[in-house]
Amino acid sequence: METLLVGNPANGVAKPMCTGVGALPVANSHAVIAAPPQAAVAPAGATLGRHLARRLVQIGASDVFAVPGDFNLTLLDYLIAEPGLNLVGCCNELNAGYAADGYARSRGVGACAVTFTVGGLSVLNAIAGAYSENLPVICIVGGPNSNDYGTNRVLHHTIGLPDFSQELRCFQAITCHQAVVNNLDDAHEQIDTAIATALRESKPVYISVSCNLAGLSHPTFSREPVPLFISPR
Repeated sequence: METLLVGNPANGVAKPMCTGVGALPVANSHAVIAAPPQAAVAPAGATLGRHLARRLVQIGASDVFAVPGDFNLTLLDYLIAEPGLNLVGCCNELNAGYAADGYARSRGVGACAVTFTVGGLSVLNAIAGAYSENLPVICIVGGPNSNDYGTNRVLHHTIGLPDFSQELRCFQAITCHQAVVNNLDDAHEQIDTAIATALRESKPVYISVSCNLAGLSHPTFSREPVPLFISPR
């Protein structure tokens, strides 16, 4: 890149001009200025909650059976806001699980959304039934704040122990895949892999989403999904 002087040097109005488009003027005619690297920017609306809601619509789970709880409230807001997705409120988690079971029998895949531990443990019997009947049910749980992991805190609506893995251990026996999403960097891959596994294996899966992440954005949430398919029944 060369720097030229424009104007009249004799009257003192000479000034540098760069011949490179968009480059900054420099005093040294041989200097090259490199543009700083651009950080990846998430598109508007590319939040974790929107990503999960969009995936449910894409696989045909256009009705999600839910019981609100403080760990899943933000996530439920995104499910409600998603075009083509209908949130069906249920009296309790067992009803939500069995409704998702029946929906999967009729439509090929079902989904339910509950809150951490008090909701997750309540829906276990329905998910176990879906497992025995080979039904792909996406069981979504609003999980603890990602900053609470490893702090030895005792959270409300739990069994009173600082161990957040008890719910997960229960679901490991009755689902074909478990995803604990407490980090944005791999949330896209974890969610898409869980959904794809449910459809491929025709079994329920467990997806726990930290309550403070649902409204956060990440560039990966605008990517195309991991290949998904629904097996003919």
